[in-house]
Amino acid sequence: MKKYLDIENWNRKELFQHFRTLENPSFAITANVDVTKVYNFASKSEISFFVIYLHACLKALNSVENFKYRIEDDVVVIYDTIHASATILREDKTFGFSFIDFDEDLKVFNKNFLEEKERIINSTNLFPPKYSLGCIHCSALPWIHFTGHKEPVSGNKNDSVPQLAFGKIENQGNSIIMPVAINVNHALVDGYHVGQFFENFQIELDKMV
Repeated sequence: MKKYLDIENWNRKELFQHFRTLENPSFAITANVDVTKVYNFASKSEISFFVIYLHACLKALNSVENFKYRIEDDVVVIYDTIHASATILREDKTFGFSFIDFDEDLKVFNKNFLEEKERIINSTNLFPPKYSLGCIHCSALPWIHFTGHKEPVSGNKNDSVPQLAFGKIENQGNSIIMPVAINVNHALVDGYHVGQFFENFQIELDKMV
């Protein structure tokens, strides 16, 4: 479900209009998150580390309204819930795009992930049969502890689906750290909102015991 944003009475109207004039209105940030509790929880769980931190990530994104905004046909729509379109690797090292329905219940979310993983592993299709702009695009890069990241872009200034990448974990003292890159359309999302996301993401990660 989605509804329309009243742009004329939006306090970001001028910001929205300004950034839409730019050739590339996106900006990206890479930051570290502490995944110690999630990693330890996953080691004792039947649910994968990736699924657990992705679930926490979606909870954080859904808690910040601007991450629910999308540009569609020159209007801004607000999605009720944001889901995940994650890349899933096959044995032959190709991948497919998934569409994983978000659910507040981690077990239900894991079931949705496993169904998509099974579909991708048993097909050669790149794109999922179901899709909505009410999602994020994300990838795990567990081979690289990166400090910066650049996403491929279509050149369409209306692209407004946030893109995230999760890197290789590293031990730093008594903590396990994971780099997270996020790319957003500045017409809809500011640094403040990205800051809210990272703060809420860490809160969700720390809930795992």
